[in-house]
Amino acid sequence: MTAQVTSGTAACPGCIASPAEPARPIPQDVQIALSLPGIHCSACISKVERELNAHPGVEDARVNLTLKRAMIKAAPDLQAADLIPVLENAGYEAHELDPGALSATQTDKAGRDLLMRLAVAGFASMNVMLLSVSVWSGASDATRDMFHWISAAIALPAIAFSAQPFFVNAWSALRVRRLNMDVPIVLAIVLALVTSLWETALSGKHAYFDAALTLTFFLLAGRYLDYRTRAAARSAAEELTALEVPRATRLVDGVEEEVSVASLGVGDLVLVRPGGRMPVDGEIVSGQSELDRSLLTGETLPVFAQAGLNVSAGEVNLTGPLTIRATAVGEDTSLHRMADLVAIAESGRSRYTSLADKAAKLYAPGVHILSALSFVGWYLYSGDIRTALNIAAAVLIITCPCALGLAVPAVTTAASGRLFRKGMLIKHATALERLAEVDTVVFDKTGTLTSGTPELTNLGDHARSDLEIALALAEASSHPLSVSLAKSARDAGITPAGVKDTVEVPGFGTEGLFRGQRVRLGRAEWTGAQDGDQTAAWLSVAGRTPVAFLFSDSLRAGAAEAVEAFREAGKDVILISGDTQGAVQALAGKLGIENWIAQALPQDKAARVQDLSNQGRRVLMVGDGLNDTAALAAAHVSISPASALDAARVASDIVLLGNNLSPIADACDTAVKATKRIRENFRIATVYNIIAVPLAVAGLATPLIAALAMSTSSITVSLNALRLR
Repeated sequence: MTAQVTSGTAACPGCIASPAEPARPIPQDVQIALSLPGIHCSACISKVERELNAHPGVEDARVNLTLKRAMIKAAPDLQAADLIPVLENAGYEAHELDPGALSATQTDKAGRDLLMRLAVAGFASMNVMLLSVSVWSGASDATRDMFHWISAAIALPAIAFSAQPFFVNAWSALRVRRLNMDVPIVLAIVLALVTSLWETALSGKHAYFDAALTLTFFLLAGRYLDYRTRAAARSAAEELTALEVPRATRLVDGVEEEVSVASLGVGDLVLVRPGGRMPVDGEIVSGQSELDRSLLTGETLPVFAQAGLNVSAGEVNLTGPLTIRATAVGEDTSLHRMADLVAIAESGRSRYTSLADKAAKLYAPGVHILSALSFVGWYLYSGDIRTALNIAAAVLIITCPCALGLAVPAVTTAASGRLFRKGMLIKHATALERLAEVDTVVFDKTGTLTSGTPELTNLGDHARSDLEIALALAEASSHPLSVSLAKSARDAGITPAGVKDTVEVPGFGTEGLFRGQRVRLGRAEWTGAQDGDQTAAWLSVAGRTPVAFLFSDSLRAGAAEAVEAFREAGKDVILISGDTQGAVQALAGKLGIENWIAQALPQDKAARVQDLSNQGRRVLMVGDGLNDTAALAAAHVSISPASALDAARVASDIVLLGNNLSPIADACDTAVKATKRIRENFRIATVYNIIAVPLAVAGLATPLIAALAMSTSSITVSLNALRLR
């Protein structure tokens, strides 16, 4: 079940030199990756690592809270299947991931790189600014020239290193003959350095080394803030691929052999034991069990499985061993096709144009034209190319989009901090802008509006003796209804009866002997009862009429409030679920949702969201399962709860950290305010340019004025953003 590292050979130098002692293969440790969607704090990390490290064969276990993932270094004979029950007994849900499919998400080089460049630019700008103070205070002639040359010696290597992100992005844009915000930035920095070196060589009064460094520092600060808002985002398609089971048990002439899933072919017989995830699409050849399809289809209850039933990769086998004949493997499985749906939907979302990009399209050419006109005008007026070039450089520096570069990330960071304190994590850079435009909200049912776990509703209707028998039978099963019944009975102070010889019959229920009589807890037809409309587990005692234990999927806290808040705000609310029509209709009626769809497949959900988008709707999708990932990625903006599977959280723009849904509606209000602040920041930057540009064109923008103007605009924009907090 784990992806093992290929064993290699190793030997000491003495062994290599000696022909009598050939090198012997040494077993290599395996790397096991587990997804842990339920962890949420440092205490969880400590407990999970303690449980894993205490297990025999585990050499080292490390948990990443951001990725909600455990990476385990273990002995060659240890498998993920051995560790998952350890964590489940400790109260944590765990799924196996393929380490090979996650190699791209192990490091955070981009963040560290930006932070290092920011630090270098900040340190250099402070030193050059100190030297500039002496020049501004009246240093002249040789003293001024010495300070300028020292500033050049600091600024040139510092900018060559720190401003690389802007150089790379500007060149990428120019190569395809377009402009972005980094083009005027790079032009301003280069011109500032060139004219400053020229002025220094000619013993001129003004040099812009300090302005170039300060500009680089502020823009890097904005770029790092922007990066931090997107640090949690990863590829949902990659996460789905990693959820595919890396190894499987193939049956060849009745003999079991463990092979990689990649080596399976159509027609192969595959054995899936209880608790295992289906590695392929196929048809059940033999065995009886129940399947958990909730993550794929949204169905609340396990499905009875027997010979002839079709199964899909990713479904979980619950109670009995099943033999599957593969009908689709690898890229042809339903799970892989779902990953393709997500990848296509993600690429569609990437076409969204942010407010900053829209501003750049107008700003960049405007600045270039203004600088060029200033150069031409002053050259025609003075006939001095040195004067004309200095003023053109001053125009570029003082109009450089420092405030624009901070306008969006400053607001996004402030808004993200406010929402984080309310239990929401913003992952995508443009999520707030898109959330402010939402007019339609689409909810999934199971695990989103509801808790996703059955809740016993008629405990008080049963005699204590029946409860004691039912508890004894329920504790012998891992079926979700049995687990819920056992918990409710224990919480009510019930003690189990002395039922003997309990055995779980896969797909049907649990039976045993009580005072010599056969007792059963399970499906209606198995216990001799008549099945009804409600979800139920039936208890039968020989000679008595079976009694029903009724269950319902409880509402998630804040679900009703969130739906009501959206409706009051004038937004259309739609419920789309893979669950049965009766269950979806009942919940829609309870919450007052008029527009609902039941028994929707993953592609149906994505198609419905896409249809709404094609109608000009701005859709917010809220979901938690694998069956929601394509719809989450296709929506204008998306939210998933922290209890969702990794793939759903990754596909979404925002993660709800708590169990209460009520902050979702408040997030929309915050998003509207944040977008308003962004537009205000653009207006502040515009007013700044209206005031500063005439000074620059008139030749009055000295290095001191340029530095003060840039700093003032940047600080003003940042303070305006902080009003959101």
